[in-house]
Amino acid sequence: MAAGGVRAVRKNAPPREDVLVAAMATIAERGLEGLTMAGLGRQVGMSSGHLLYYFGSKDELLLQTLEWSEAALGAKRRALLSRRGTAAERLRAYVDLYVPEEARDPHWTLWLEVWNRSQNAGPQERERQAAIEGAWHRDLVALLAEGVSRGEFRPVDPDRFGARLRALLDGFSIQVAVGLPGLSREDILDHVREFLSDALTP
Repeated sequence: MAAGGVRAVRKNAPPREDVLVAAMATIAERGLEGLTMAGLGRQVGMSSGHLLYYFGSKDELLLQTLEWSEAALGAKRRALLSRRGTAAERLRAYVDLYVPEEARDPHWTLWLEVWNRSQNAGPQERERQAAIEGAWHRDLVALLAEGVSRGEFRPVDPDRFGARLRALLDGFSIQVAVGLPGLSREDILDHVREFLSDALTP
């Protein structure tokens, strides 16, 4: 493409966030099967070729959309964890934010798709996914360590316990996200609360 053509594409392209917002809205309304580069391009006034020019591939578009969504969730998570209250209360808020609200939750739908595609991803893409996981883990470990230091929780190893708790949350959350029958979201939250009470009560 000539230099003038590149400048024209950049000048006429919508802000990157507009594309990511449109992608997330499409996933929420029609699921991943409804998200095509051509359809997304029509929503934001770009051709599918121009979208590919900016993102390189649909995989990269999905990963950037997930990173954008995670940035918003991360801000909400930090706000919840920094408010006043006991560590136990904030741990319940963390769990409530972690578990999807309903089947086909757009954030979890996107996360599962990116995770599925990661088996063919390169090391840089895997590192970006690990950064998302790491942020959730670090916040949880800090909260557990605070609860232990205050005597609210039993003296568990925050890092090891956090890894196990997140594995439990992931398993339950996938059941909600894919809409498996048998357990409601409230049933799952009850299971997690019971587990936390048994495992952390001094």
